[in-house]
Amino acid sequence: MRIEVWADVVCGWAYIGKRRLEAALADPAFDGVPVEVVWRPFRIDPTAPARAVPLEEAYGDPMVDTALRRCAPGLSPMENRARVSEIAAEEGLGPRWGAAWRADTHDAHRLLALAFERADAARQNAVAEQVMKAHFVEGRDISDREVLAAVAAEAGFADGAALLEAGAGEDMVRELLLTGKARGVATSPTIVVNDRALAGAQPAEVIRDFLSQGGRRRELPEEVERLRYAESLLDQRDPFGALVLLRPLLDEHGDDRTVRMLAARAYFASAQLGRARATLEWLVAESPDDSYARHLLGRTLQRQGLAEEAAPHLTMAAVMTPEYA
Repeated sequence: MRIEVWADVVCGWAYIGKRRLEAALADPAFDGVPVEVVWRPFRIDPTAPARAVPLEEAYGDPMVDTALRRCAPGLSPMENRARVSEIAAEEGLGPRWGAAWRADTHDAHRLLALAFERADAARQNAVAEQVMKAHFVEGRDISDREVLAAVAAEAGFADGAALLEAGAGEDMVRELLLTGKARGVATSPTIVVNDRALAGAQPAEVIRDFLSQGGRRRELPEEVERLRYAESLLDQRDPFGALVLLRPLLDEHGDDRTVRMLAARAYFASAQLGRARATLEWLVAESPDDSYARHLLGRTLQRQGLAEEAAPHLTMAAVMTPEYA
């Protein structure tokens, strides 16, 4: 059973959730069950400055309030701080508890992703433990690469420092963040098993019951999943994100009509009208009776200020599909 934990390492509930997940998996019901826990990135504070600032100074920033609410929906920032401290003590996270820095987590997420890719889930889990311990218990700045290098070494992932310096993991983390968004992940932590999700750091017994439901996910080819996630992002009005996920498909399956149509929609939605037009002209030439492609081509030409060229396409699309009239 693969358990994905979508979380930000500066979310106290993520660390609490890790302890509760471990307690749930210690239940005898999971004896002999092969389990793989994989950490996936989520950003509660994507506007955190590149150079960390003392957290006490940052609490007056409304962006920090917004970030904390993504970590604990339904609680005010002050309520969240008090509640997290109380629960962290109950879970044995301490004796000292409390982050000292408003830290950007991009490099920390790269380190986690690389630990899984270059080693395995167990090594990644060790890195996640050390990163969150450094942030919440030791008060270290986990946006500092020297700190991350030390953390990686402590977790037995000595190659991590060199990989970070070489820029490894940039595209991987960006795609994973988009995939999480496409799958509907909206809070930290969110536990995902197959296509089921459990949001928040739920009590161990709730996590245990959730995991016990198991179920086998219908395996889809990677290309199909990527297409589904790109379409989800487009539906969420993130055409640029959709195009990031579509890029490998366009490189490898550029003549596939479904891939091209989704790309055309994303180009149109992101105002890349030249690319939208070229793609749609290819689609219409290949299938002149595709009313949607013709309609979208007409709208693209309209937006380019080419009303006369647009008119025949819009008219033909409306004849084939009256709702386009």
